[in-house]
Amino acid sequence: MKASTDRPARQRPDVRAARVRTATVFAVHGAVAGSFATRIPWIVDHLRISDGSLGVALLAPALGSLLAMPLASRLVHRFGGRAALRTLLGAWCLALLLPSLAPDVVLLFAGLLVFGAAAGMADVVMNAAGVELEQALGRSVMASMHGMWGVGGLVASGAGSLAAAAGVDARVHFAAAAAVLLCVGLYAAQGVLDIRPRPGQQEPPRFTLPPRSALAIGAVGFCAVFAEGASGNWSALYLTSVAHASDGVAAGSYTGFACALALSRLLGDHAVRRIGVVNAVRLSGAVATIGLLLVVVARTPAPAICGFALVGIGVAVVLPLSFAAAGAKAVDTSRTIAGVATLTYTSNLLAPAVMGFVSDATSLPVSFALVALLTLSLVATAAVLRPPGTPEKPATT
Repeated sequence: MKASTDRPARQRPDVRAARVRTATVFAVHGAVAGSFATRIPWIVDHLRISDGSLGVALLAPALGSLLAMPLASRLVHRFGGRAALRTLLGAWCLALLLPSLAPDVVLLFAGLLVFGAAAGMADVVMNAAGVELEQALGRSVMASMHGMWGVGGLVASGAGSLAAAAGVDARVHFAAAAAVLLCVGLYAAQGVLDIRPRPGQQEPPRFTLPPRSALAIGAVGFCAVFAEGASGNWSALYLTSVAHASDGVAAGSYTGFACALALSRLLGDHAVRRIGVVNAVRLSGAVATIGLLLVVVARTPAPAICGFALVGIGVAVVLPLSFAAAGAKAVDTSRTIAGVATLTYTSNLLAPAVMGFVSDATSLPVSFALVALLTLSLVATAAVLRPPGTPEKPATT
C-alpha cells in the first residue's frame, strides 16, 4: 500500500505535521494501556475476585488482540488507513470504560476481550501509519514512535496512581481519561498519512494466518518481546526472592526498566541511522544478553536492577524495527504488520506463563538464563530485518 500522495518528503509539508500526529497517536494508545494497569487493584476489590480469577480475566486482552488483529488489514483496504485508525483508536479509548463497568468476573472477561480486540487492531493500523511515515521521510522513526507509546503509558500510569491514592472511583477516572484521550486521539489520527490499496490489489480475507513474509521477521520480534515481557512481569519478584530486595526497591526496579525501555526507544532512531538496522539489532541483542547474564548471577539488588535496565535498553528498538521491516518488504503493509503483531503478541502472552513453569521446575535464574539464549539469537538473525537495497555495513556520519 502507498500513501495517498507520492511527492518526495522534502516537498510535502504534511509529512512533518504527520510525524507529530503519528507520535501523538502512539502516546494515546499507550496512555489507555497505562490508565487501565493502574486500576487493576480497584477492579479486584470492587468485584471481590481471587487472584486466580483475575489471572484468567487478564488473558482476555491478549486473546482478543490475537483474534482481531488479522481483521485490521481488511478495514484498511476497504476504508483507508486514516479512517480505520480513527475508528479503531476511538474504539480503544472508549473500551477503557468496560473493565470498570463489569458487574462480575464473567462480564469482566467479556469486556477485556473487546478491550484487547480494539487495542490489537488499533495497534496494527497505527504501526502501518508509522511505517508509511518512515518511508515518506526516508529515515528511521519507528523506534521513537514506540518510545512515545511508553511515554504515554508512563504519564497515564502516573495520573492513575494519583487518582488511586486520592480514592477516585475507577469508573470516574476511566470516564475522564477516555473522554480526553478520545478527543486527542481522533484529532491526531486525522493528520496521519493515509494508506490506500494499490489499483487492482485484492481485498484481504476476513481472517488468515500470518503471511510467510512475516514469519522470519516476526520470529525476531518474538525473541525481543519475550525478553521484554519476562523482565517486565518477573523483575519485581526476582528482586525480592533472589536478590533479597525490599518491596519498595523491587517495585522501583520495574519503573527503572520501563524508563530505560522508553528512553532507549526515543533515542534509538539516532543509533539506527548511524550504524544501520542490522548492526543496531546485533548490538541490541548483545546488550540485552549481557543484562540477562548479570541478572542470572545477581544475588543483591544493585546488579539485578542494572541487569534489567540493560535488558530494557537492549530490546528497545527491535520490535519497532521488526514492524518497519515488515512494512518495507510487503506489498500489503497492514496485513504483514498484522502477521508480525500476531507473533509478538503471542510472545507477550506466553512469556509470563513459560517463565513461571520453568521457574517452578528449576529456578528463576535458570528461567532468565534461557531468555538470554533468545536475546543472543538476535545477534545471529539480525540480517532478517535489513531494509531492501541497503549495504551490510552502512557508512557512518
